[in-house]
Amino acid sequence: MSISSSAVLVELNISVWPASKIDKEVTDMVNNSANAVTGSAQTKKNLFAGTSLRKDIEKFAARVRLYHNLHTMPWADKGERLLPTKLFMDYKQAMNVYETQFNAMCEQFFNNYNNLVAEAPMHLGSLFKAEDYPSVEEVKEKFAFRFGIKPLPEAGDFRLDIPAADMSQLRTQYEQQYQEKLAEAMRTPWQRLYDLLKNMSEKLTDDDSDTKKRYHDSLVTNATDLCDLLGKLNITNDPELEKARRALETAMVGIDIEDIKESAAVRTDVKTRVDDILNKFNW
Repeated sequence: MSISSSAVLVELNISVWPASKIDKEVTDMVNNSANAVTGSAQTKKNLFAGTSLRKDIEKFAARVRLYHNLHTMPWADKGERLLPTKLFMDYKQAMNVYETQFNAMCEQFFNNYNNLVAEAPMHLGSLFKAEDYPSVEEVKEKFAFRFGIKPLPEAGDFRLDIPAADMSQLRTQYEQQYQEKLAEAMRTPWQRLYDLLKNMSEKLTDDDSDTKKRYHDSLVTNATDLCDLLGKLNITNDPELEKARRALETAMVGIDIEDIKESAAVRTDVKTRVDDILNKFNW
């Protein structure tokens, strides 16, 4: 089955300078102390302990990677992932915004870099070493935001000038790999649905413990958001996945988080609906 019209390949690469150094002197001191454990880990120091500017970029990059992974499915061993064409415009728009925000945060860090280096001795004390800090020009090369989008080739689409027998074998091997990758990719929406249902079932289980469970809005919103996303991730139009998605969508109709918090009967009812879905499909 070819899905070249239902998905594209995307690759995201974000690099952020870790700005940390292994301090050999401190490491040796720790490892040689009387209480040191054999094979103690090397001790790293944060070169900018007094500011969160660089750390904020790192956290932002993690958020972007999370968005990327949530809206795509695995394809290559590393790098390229499948993006459903139904999510293409939203994904591209989000990435353009993220890239602009990332560059702005980096620019703020670069503009303040020399001042941060000058202030570093106050925060690091004897651990400060000027040679740990590259020039701002070198630092700029350690940050990057790149994402690429390209068409997904048709299964068995070869244009090579090789003997027919070799071409047939090559096409067969590629087709097998293509189907294996597609099957692996389609495990992702199923797994996300299963994990969400399992988590909901566990949270909605009342027990005899004196500790009162806390229920957050995300218990409901995560389910409704996933229902919307699954409809777009189902690039093979798997009828069973659509049935499971619709079952969850129906189960969440009229469910309010405040009712879940206040009523054991509501929790039991929602849990029953969730468990019915878990028991109905072959996960």
